[in-house]
Amino acid sequence: MGKGIPLNDQDRIPWLCNLHDILLRDVALGQHVVLACSALKKMYRDILTQGKDGAAPKCKELGREAKGAKIQLLVVHLSGSFEVISERLLKRKGHFMPPELLQSQFETLEPPAAPEKFIQVSVNKNVSEIIATITETLKMK
Repeated sequence: MGKGIPLNDQDRIPWLCNLHDILLRDVALGQHVVLACSALKKMYRDILTQGKDGAAPKCKELGREAKGAKIQLLVVHLSGSFEVISERLLKRKGHFMPPELLQSQFETLEPPAAPEKFIQVSVNKNVSEIIATITETLKMK
């Protein structure tokens, strides 16, 4: 992305599998985890919860299968128009993703839908309102 080339599934899947392993390890340790990433497709979100092909990889750090651990994912879908997000992206300094790749992100995006567990929060709200919405939702879960 830093070179202006959009990532494809082949690029993203190993990274998502690593994130799945981290989530599985931390859940097995009884931790509550917040993960911020652009899991743009349903398949990517499925990998986060189930691993690649639905088979949970081993938790290397624990040295054992974490079969008892189940990842429950609540997707927070930050939604906004191309124009609003583009304007904000143009204001970023030193970010790894060039603004020219935003269109490819929108083209790849599969917004969450039932039966996925998700909330949708508009990026038109200010940051404190977004945080309050997410926090209140988590308190109810």
